[in-house]
Amino acid sequence: MIRIFKILILAIAIAFAGCKSGKSVAGSGELNNRISSGQLINEHKKKEVNFKTLQSRLKVEYIQGDKSQTHSINLRMQKDRVIWLSSTLGIVRAKITPEKVSYYNKLDNTYFDGDFSLISDFLGTDLNFDNVQNLLLGEALFKLDDGRYDADIHESSYVLFPKEQNSLYEIFFLLNPSHYKMDSQQLSQPLERRMLQIDYTNYQKVKRQTLPEMIRVIALEDDEETILNMEFRSVSLNNELRFPFRIPSGFEEIEIR
Repeated sequence: MIRIFKILILAIAIAFAGCKSGKSVAGSGELNNRISSGQLINEHKKKEVNFKTLQSRLKVEYIQGDKSQTHSINLRMQKDRVIWLSSTLGIVRAKITPEKVSYYNKLDNTYFDGDFSLISDFLGTDLNFDNVQNLLLGEALFKLDDGRYDADIHESSYVLFPKEQNSLYEIFFLLNPSHYKMDSQQLSQPLERRMLQIDYTNYQKVKRQTLPEMIRVIALEDDEETILNMEFRSVSLNNELRFPFRIPSGFEEIEIR
């Protein structure tokens, strides 16, 4: 069975790298054990990235079991509207909008063109374009002002977690005390033996915006573990960008059950 979530990972794991453009951000800061959950949420919201467009080259390592691949891809974003990913020469290309996920692969002449419903099924909660965008920007997958949270400290991070965890899944947000962006986001379904962990190991400054430089995604289902390491290089903001996407004729649609 192929899941949309895995297609997204595979769509991200494609081709080319460039030179670094951002200045690395220090990740350490002094923890305040009196800070409230409301203060943490407000500080995190202040750090939301503000841009019209973003362009980057991603160095990607995809690991599953004892197999690994390293690729590079071009990433373009129009905030709140489009996430576009393309390999060299457009052999593999993906376009994600608030309405749907589209993807094609010229290597095997296949394509997918559908909605976010099976991503939602994977974690037992509604997921959408905003969740994917926030993952790439180091921001909380879900809006923090939509619920009531407790705050704690774990090692060198602040931790936010719902006062009442969802019956279908548990979620924890780990915030960096230096810049209040995410150190890690962790979602799990213990009964289903599923877990998604997104670690942000380094950030960079681009035009006074704090953006991820290194992201590690770990997806676990039963005993199958998939790891995706992403390094953002040559990041630029607010350039005029195009998002070309057209599924070639004669390609076979991927069926997802």
